Amino acid sequence: MNLPIATLERPGTADRAEFRNAVLAGLGATPRAIPARFLYDARGSALFDAICELPEYYLTRTETEILGRCAAEVAQRAGPDCALVEFGSGSSVKSRLLLDAMPDLDAYVPIDISREHLDGTAARLRRDYPRLRVEPVSADYMVLDSLPAFINGARRIGFFPGSTIGNLTPEEATAFLRRARRLLRDDGALILGIDLKKDPQRLHDAYNDAAGVTAQFTLNLLRRMNRELDANFDLAAFAHEAFYNPAEGRIEIYFRSLRPQSVTVAGRRFSFAEGERVHTEYSYKYDDAGIAALAGSGGFTITKAWTDPERLFAVAWLQATA
Repeated sequence: MNLPIATLERPGTADRAEFRNAVLAGLGATPRAIPARFLYDARGSALFDAICELPEYYLTRTETEILGRCAAEVAQRAGPDCALVEFGSGSSVKSRLLLDAMPDLDAYVPIDISREHLDGTAARLRRDYPRLRVEPVSADYMVLDSLPAFINGARRIGFFPGSTIGNLTPEEATAFLRRARRLLRDDGALILGIDLKKDPQRLHDAYNDAAGVTAQFTLNLLRRMNRELDANFDLAAFAHEAFYNPAEGRIEIYFRSLRPQSVTVAGRRFSFAEGERVHTEYSYKYDDAGIAALAGSGGFTITKAWTDPERLFAVAWLQATA
């Protein structure tokens, strides 16, 4: 039997009304855009897990290898009886590397916007770590301003893997880090996964896999609108588009109309020209100077960073500054 999941009632908590409002506002804007967080319904989360296993998608396996090497040092830095707070936990696969290295952890607090996905993850963790207190929170971490009271006495160590920080614009990333800094408190720290700048072709391939799973992930947003918002998107009439923008240092992801067409969403009609795009996601890439500047803007100092031999990816320990 699954134990309850704490749902923090905040304006940003994902629900159908929020999804509807964001979609209608985004499709009515110029340029058109829908926030990336809505990609992660239950099916979207499962598709992203599949993306992480693709040969082109080096990010997950590289970060996992780094975490495997540094987990013991992370545990030493964290100290005993702390609470590990993961922002956007998904399936908590990488978290297990830290959980295995931290047997004296006071609690694991996974935060995720998809309650369905979180429910299954929490059940598996409670089965596999029977002595660990698993206290999931269903919420949007971008607007979260408090954590449940049950971890008030423990040192808080944040965990934000997967280069999810790259999905935020620099302004959003700074805002997130400042919010995380407040949540983690003065003695807290954040373990941050960051994708590094590299050969543009390698970046392009990572977001345009040969099997087309990333395309399914992008187009699942249309499927979700059809299901939840009574939309009538023809998925065959739209395509996934992703490319690296070197001037901005980011991957840009869209769904693109393949022909002139009209679509109804929640009772409103929207027209699309052939080739017209709707933005769904950014993935910013950083160099050392950029990481240090970002950490400082959020109230943290980098005290340790681990990377792989090819310097594809980095895991950094960000210590809260006074």
